[in-house]
Amino acid sequence: MLAELPAVLVLNAKDNVGVAPGNVDAGRALVNGVTAAERIPRGHKVALAAIAEGAPILKYGQIIGYATKAIHPGEHVHLQNLAILDVALKHEFCVDNAPPVMVPEAERRTFEGYDRGNGRIGTRNYIGILSTVNCSATVSRYVAEHYARKFRETGHENIDGVVALTYGGGCALNLKSEGGRILTRTFKGYARNPNFGGILMIGLGCETFQYGPLVEEAGLEEGKTFRKMMIQEQGGTRKTIEAACAMIDDMLPDVGRIRRSPQPLSGIRLALECGGSDGYSGISANPALGVASDLLVKEGATTVLSETPEIYGAEHLLTRRAARPEVAEKLLSRIDWWRDYTARNDAELNNNPSFGNKAGGLTTILEKSLGAVAKGGSMPLNAVYEYAEEVTETGFVFMDTPGYDPAAVTGQIAGGCNLVAFTTGRGSVSGYKPAPCIKIATNTPMYEHIKEDMDINCGTIVDGTETIEQAGRRIFEFVIDTASGRKTASEAYDYGDNEFVPWQVGAIT
Repeated sequence: MLAELPAVLVLNAKDNVGVAPGNVDAGRALVNGVTAAERIPRGHKVALAAIAEGAPILKYGQIIGYATKAIHPGEHVHLQNLAILDVALKHEFCVDNAPPVMVPEAERRTFEGYDRGNGRIGTRNYIGILSTVNCSATVSRYVAEHYARKFRETGHENIDGVVALTYGGGCALNLKSEGGRILTRTFKGYARNPNFGGILMIGLGCETFQYGPLVEEAGLEEGKTFRKMMIQEQGGTRKTIEAACAMIDDMLPDVGRIRRSPQPLSGIRLALECGGSDGYSGISANPALGVASDLLVKEGATTVLSETPEIYGAEHLLTRRAARPEVAEKLLSRIDWWRDYTARNDAELNNNPSFGNKAGGLTTILEKSLGAVAKGGSMPLNAVYEYAEEVTETGFVFMDTPGYDPAAVTGQIAGGCNLVAFTTGRGSVSGYKPAPCIKIATNTPMYEHIKEDMDINCGTIVDGTETIEQAGRRIFEFVIDTASGRKTASEAYDYGDNEFVPWQVGAIT
């Protein structure tokens, strides 16, 4: 094991901390003559050199905070001796932007997907019930439960299910406000997501968020596979459920008729997400996902990084990769928006990492952000989108979202993502219908402990049995298989009905 320690502890020649590859007891030899001065928990940081009080602490060759007291070699580096202060970042534009070497067209891979027309390719074939207000949520769930029972009893070839996406809003808000525009974009995006073969919108009738203007703005036309209804117009719960079931029964033949066919990887839009991160995230699963992202981009696919509060302090690495100056400027404008937003709400952008992140070894948002950005690989940053905005550029792009996982992924799916890759160090059991969610573990002990909910183990990188590049290639192949119909662990558990969480911004009156 000692022979493997340097590969994990020496992250960068400029670093003065490393990450413990396992629970390290006091007195254990580490590297370069350094011994552990105290017990270092798995995934936590240990000083590799003397660090003076007030000196910067480096990981990944970047500043993650400053020592609040003198730290000796071999000591545990965490909340008791490390704090974040203002860090002056140099935002250089486009200096690392190099056009990617794309895979020649004749050599590009394909996957088995659902062609919806107009370049929209699905990886799943769901019927979605969109509840436009909390008041129609229960009716929507009753309808979905009817089909869950029906499909269990009789099955339905080629339809993944009927899912009710409900939430706790839809009324008492100003639709012309920022929050109203976000909600409209979210519903419009879900109605158009290519993983839905059919859509039924259900409202109450008197709510602020009427589906009429939404449908008109989205360019949707009612037909066999797109229907809408109001509970008050139908005459109540029972009559609405009966009418809704009749509408979906009418959809089933048309939705089930479409079959998978070979599609280019340009039809893949992959959401890059992390949750329950730990000290290993930035050195195993996240950079491996970054390799997979690069491979996909070179094949013509699109990958979407998100969670603006969790790239804060690392945004300078993205501005350097911006394809154009205006892309970098838009990213920084979203950072400025978040500074103002958090100040207005008596919060701060460093209201992170979470309890679980800290227990897993992450200390400051700078450390967490540097690891999170690694999910985005090395390709040029081609565009920056606001929350739930339709993603129209190909390649690597960024979407402005909160750091809260369900809200972030909801925005990405609304933007058109048809797959989710989700790295985790602490464990996660969520899913995101209609997009299949691939769970990627950062460390082997957690993977083994919660194996039934994980799809891929990148703890092999920490264990020394696999390189980042090898793990990234494995993720890339898993993405293609999943896009072609392979079920993920979260799909086996039928997760994804409760993770529709539109970002709520602004006053509810």
